[in-house]
Amino acid sequence: MIPVRDSLLFHGPAPVTKAIILLCGLVFYFQLSWGFEESFAIFGFIPAAFLQDPLGQSYRLLSSMFVHGSLGHLLGNLWFLWVFGPALEGRLGSWRYLGLYLVSGIVAALVQAMFTPDPLVPMVGASGAISGVTGGYLRSFPSAYVFTWLFPAFWLWLPATLYLGYWAAIQLINALLGLPGVAWWAHLGGFVAGMMMASWMRPRRKYQTTPFWENWYYFR
Repeated sequence: MIPVRDSLLFHGPAPVTKAIILLCGLVFYFQLSWGFEESFAIFGFIPAAFLQDPLGQSYRLLSSMFVHGSLGHLLGNLWFLWVFGPALEGRLGSWRYLGLYLVSGIVAALVQAMFTPDPLVPMVGASGAISGVTGGYLRSFPSAYVFTWLFPAFWLWLPATLYLGYWAAIQLINALLGLPGVAWWAHLGGFVAGMMMASWMRPRRKYQTTPFWENWYYFR
């Protein structure tokens, strides 16, 4: 299920969301020159190295959020951020939104480090932080709808609680099954962190939704 847009009437300029997308894109461009393996070794979060030298390796908690493993990895993460980020940024304000993003990414990395079967493998990607954004979105906009593409040819509005609840359930199932190659526990850790932080942060604006049968043709 691919999210296309949400039903909220207000999103705002979303400068932090756009800056994060731009920064991740620029870092990926430089990764093509550096080489992926080298960029993972320099900027990826390596649990074993962090446990040996937490202070010296702490920069990786942040740098790993902006490094990606492939173009598909990058585009998938940034699309979710584009769909769910602007509304949450407009709701919380840019600075609190940035704090939620970064803290969720750090929590995600630490949670994954607790469960990873191989602590020597670098962890990269913005998915933990973006999971925090989706968790914050769910907590902030429980009555919103998400216009969703069900591959290959079905389009429909789904309640955000259903869409993101299903997404979180898939992460949990895959984490418990121990499926390799994806930091499932990081997704869950970031998601829960984002929900909790959105609960604590005082929203800057109220919000309105539009019924799912209106503006179905509108794409942001």
